[in-house]
Amino acid sequence: MKVSVGQFNPGGDVAGNLAVMRSLAASARDGGARLIVFPEESMFSVGRVPGDFTAAVDAQWTTFVQGLSHIAADVGIAVVAGGYESSGEARPYNTLVAVDDDGGILGTYRKLHLYDAFSYQESKRIKPGNSGITLVDIGGFRVGIMTCYDIRFPELARALALEGADLICVAAAWFKGDNKVDHWETLLKARAIENTVWIAAAGTSSDHCIGHSAILDPMGIPQDFLDDEPQGVATADVTHKRIEEVREFLPVLRNRRFGEGAVLAGAS
Repeated sequence: MKVSVGQFNPGGDVAGNLAVMRSLAASARDGGARLIVFPEESMFSVGRVPGDFTAAVDAQWTTFVQGLSHIAADVGIAVVAGGYESSGEARPYNTLVAVDDDGGILGTYRKLHLYDAFSYQESKRIKPGNSGITLVDIGGFRVGIMTCYDIRFPELARALALEGADLICVAAAWFKGDNKVDHWETLLKARAIENTVWIAAAGTSSDHCIGHSAILDPMGIPQDFLDDEPQGVATADVTHKRIEEVREFLPVLRNRRFGEGAVLAGAS
């Protein structure tokens, strides 16, 4: 299955963002892709929403999800993208939506790990998810989804892998800063290598976010990638064969000693 990552700079207008996503999705489908992953704030960027943020979320979440369904069905490609979902409280969820190529909703994932780091506090505006991991089936692949800061927590990617994920999709708005590109690239490679899974990561490219979307194989080798282009699509052929090849000579999931009833003695 060919998979694409779509990179752009979401503004504060849902309709405008959906129009950009439709164009990028069509480009990906023209290249043979059956799935495209978009960034974390594809619905709209927190800092660019006019008026009250919570009110905008309440008014626009359903419009955004319906827009994703229309894009998927019209273009004929599965879509994973991020937005803000009403929680019934002042703080909404930061939520990913996975849509099949017929426009049907496959699943949603509410970001578990909020970005309370590097002098930023996402939890002031966003409510953390509490419903665990999400995997969906797309094109014969088990696809796990996660959001941005989640990539710094290896147990989440491991949980997805143990539940059968072949591909982990990461939607992000990764802030710029000292060593942040290095962190991003290192973490994507680590999550791929330690779990022997494919990684497809889509990031916002803006004055504040790095872009650097990429698709990596189960050895952590980038198969296609972008730098800080304002808009673009990267595409790679994701295969079961490559997973099987890597797991034949690097059976880390089978060799692990934690979990599966194993007990490791501590130092005494």
